[in-house]
Amino acid sequence: MRHWVEAARLRTLPLSVSGIIVGSMFALAYPTQNVLTPTDVFNWQLFGFALLTTLGLQILSNFANDYGDGVKGTDNDDRIGPKRALQSGTISAKSMKRAIIITSFLTFICSLLLIYFAFGVEYIGYSVFFIVLGTLAIMSAIRYTVGNTAYGYRGYGDFFVFVFFGLVSTLGVNFLYSKEVDPVLILPAFAIGFLSVGVLNLNNMRDEISDRKVQKNTLVVKIGGAAAKKYHYFLVISAMVLCIVFSFLLDFRLDQYLFLIAYIPFTKHLFRVKKATNPKDFDPELKKLAIATFLLSILLSLDLISFIQDVVMQIFNFSTNQF
Repeated sequence: MRHWVEAARLRTLPLSVSGIIVGSMFALAYPTQNVLTPTDVFNWQLFGFALLTTLGLQILSNFANDYGDGVKGTDNDDRIGPKRALQSGTISAKSMKRAIIITSFLTFICSLLLIYFAFGVEYIGYSVFFIVLGTLAIMSAIRYTVGNTAYGYRGYGDFFVFVFFGLVSTLGVNFLYSKEVDPVLILPAFAIGFLSVGVLNLNNMRDEISDRKVQKNTLVVKIGGAAAKKYHYFLVISAMVLCIVFSFLLDFRLDQYLFLIAYIPFTKHLFRVKKATNPKDFDPELKKLAIATFLLSILLSLDLISFIQDVVMQIFNFSTNQF
């Protein structure tokens, strides 16, 4: 059991649900124009299955990554990070392949239940679209390193991480609640997408030398370590700017800028990346950036929810006056 928990890479799970949290809390704080109260949009069952589906996708991705890199020989003694399950021999390739199949099935079931709670039988078109989207997400989680045409070996990993853990996670889950896309939510969706890509970029900067030897052509291998650092600065700083613009557009009060606390670890992280001269220096930053992103999503969500207090008070005052 301990080996399977390690293979699931628990430290990656908080990052994966960051978009789900922000998109859900936005639905709770800013209901559509067709409803009277925030609770008419937000649904706890939907929120729970959205979390389960996303966690399933992340664990599936971790299992598939372990399997794909393991059977290809990418995970070898040259690799700097912690040893993977296949690499260390604690889990066999056959067992990992079976785990990938089981996790794919369970994740797909969770996604079907999520879609049912969101649309029921009234929105067949939406249901079909999200079933296709969920299937693509499962396939993408597997195909990152598995197979002869694995897109992670061709430098497309950044794009898929941005789309599924940024746009789809944040905008997609919000659509499940509201049945519409609020343009302002694109800003935090991009921000979380950029930060998720940043974690992948750190991983690829750490593994640049070993990846180059086995011809795993990640974006870092293609552009080189120096350019990858500049790319990393762009990802993190852009995310920070987008969240500030988001708060301005929503006219946040002074007490709603709690999310700026997360900028402290982001800033420290950027300085550490700048000073890094050894690939090993990037490894501890993976966890720190992932946790900082999760912290940002929690704080930003708390800032959004504080808006509900005003809505509740307005409804209460209106009802009192009418009475």
